[in-house]
Amino acid sequence: MTFPSDLDIARSVTPRPIADVARDLGLRDEEVEPYGRTKAKVTLDAIRRLEAENPRGKYVVVTAITPTPLGEGKSTTTVGLAQGLNRIGRKAAVCIRQPSLGPVFGIKGGAAGGGYSQIIPMDDFNLHLTGDVHAIGAAHNLAAAFLDNSLHHRNPLGIDPHSIIWPRVVDISDRAIRRTIIGLGGRENGVPRETEWQITVASEVMAVLSLASDIHDLRARLGRMVLALRTDGTPVTAEDLRVAGAMTALLTDAIKPNLLQTLEGGPAFVHCGPFGNIAHGNNSVLADRLALATNEIVCTEAGFGADMGAEKFFDIKCRASGLRPDAAVVVATIRALKMHGGVGRIIAGAVLDPAFAREDVEAVRAGAANLTKQIENVLAFNVPAVVAINVFPTDTPAEIEAVREAALAAGARAAVVATHFTDGGAGAVALAEAVWEAAQVGAPDFAFLYPDEAPLLAKIETIATRMYGADGVDVAPAAERALRRYEELGFGHLPICMAKTQSSLSHDPKLRGRPRDFRVPIRDVALSAGAGFVTPLLGDIRTMPGLPSKPGGENIDIDAEGNVVGLF
Repeated sequence: MTFPSDLDIARSVTPRPIADVARDLGLRDEEVEPYGRTKAKVTLDAIRRLEAENPRGKYVVVTAITPTPLGEGKSTTTVGLAQGLNRIGRKAAVCIRQPSLGPVFGIKGGAAGGGYSQIIPMDDFNLHLTGDVHAIGAAHNLAAAFLDNSLHHRNPLGIDPHSIIWPRVVDISDRAIRRTIIGLGGRENGVPRETEWQITVASEVMAVLSLASDIHDLRARLGRMVLALRTDGTPVTAEDLRVAGAMTALLTDAIKPNLLQTLEGGPAFVHCGPFGNIAHGNNSVLADRLALATNEIVCTEAGFGADMGAEKFFDIKCRASGLRPDAAVVVATIRALKMHGGVGRIIAGAVLDPAFAREDVEAVRAGAANLTKQIENVLAFNVPAVVAINVFPTDTPAEIEAVREAALAAGARAAVVATHFTDGGAGAVALAEAVWEAAQVGAPDFAFLYPDEAPLLAKIETIATRMYGADGVDVAPAAERALRRYEELGFGHLPICMAKTQSSLSHDPKLRGRPRDFRVPIRDVALSAGAGFVTPLLGDIRTMPGLPSKPGGENIDIDAEGNVVGLF
């Protein structure tokens, strides 16, 4: 019997009216703005009211080992865990990131979870949703247009054209526009200069929206964004260009969290989605606050491995929000541990090497060094960790036991087999019980990895040595100049948002498992003054992905009835 596709499963369920989901959360009709019958936005007034009236729920972040190109089911586990918590009688919600169209049409396909642990409607979730990402792109590119317009009109701000750091964005993976020349064709077409394009979810505007506490904080953060430098070396901000107000106006709907539901009818908040490798990789603070004010426990997702999304969740998101986590879940698959243990290669879109289906306990034990390090990364913040073993039919009892032994030896409170992909919430009951127990203990000694007052380079070295296991960092001259300039301009107190490959604990995607004896090269450093962090660029990391030789979009179409098919 063939297992149904994610899209078929999603369409086999009749969603609850979103108004009913909202009422279960204690939301008033005037606080909910429907987008059809199955999705809605929630007003910021509702968040303020509910926070004043209700106690805060338990706060659980879901992270993972270093993933394969196929992913290890982190989104699926986040959804399945919330469903499992509801099954054991806990009022639970899931908070998840909104996907970028780039990966949807490129290499990953859908991002709403999978199997019987999904957010629905799955096609709306993956394609536009309520238009937030488009609004972010419009706001970002409005700032770019104002910047070049100022240059065209005699440059009254004294902008040094060679210092401009504000790119343009589009939410499609398009390598051909990574570096471009604009302003060609004569004086009326602007000032010719070199620029770059990034994917929209890597935009600082996305990060600002993710971290903003309300519309006024959003406005202030947008105004602080540094777009270029003057010829005297002082920063030119969006406020200086008088564009921050108009950008905020474009985002007045986008700032409101989106309410959807799981396959089992529980609440799901979908809001913001910066990439975990090139941005902070977490959903919005506002969505988490709303969920925490309406539920006993909230499962929020952080991008890629614990060295990336979880570290940024703790050091950037929690710093900005003032919220403190109660527990963390580290998702692991045996196929990924085998890869880290030296078994074959995993290529998205290609047939999986049969070696991954054969029992290989020694490879699992070798690859578990990566799991061990990622558990250590969570424990570095004094947060209790539970390992979710996201099992596949080919996994054997001996392999599962090897994972459990490694997890417990590394300090995890529990390592639990979860079958939520095939069994929905029922397959995550044991995981839910372990996570609820861990969350009751909580993290009373939660601590950031570094203090605000540490120098920028010291913060970078701390992350590289403690999170990645590096011996140190090698800073290129361009990066040295940037760090010195940012500290002179008063940005030395900001946290660090590392941009590196998601495929390794190191900067080098070829280094699997738990790399040793390496140094991290810092080729340059970018400033995101509005979002409130500094971004070192490690190795060859890019901020605009490219499409694979056979993009996933080749499979997406509509059927005879006009329904979207081929998403996943």
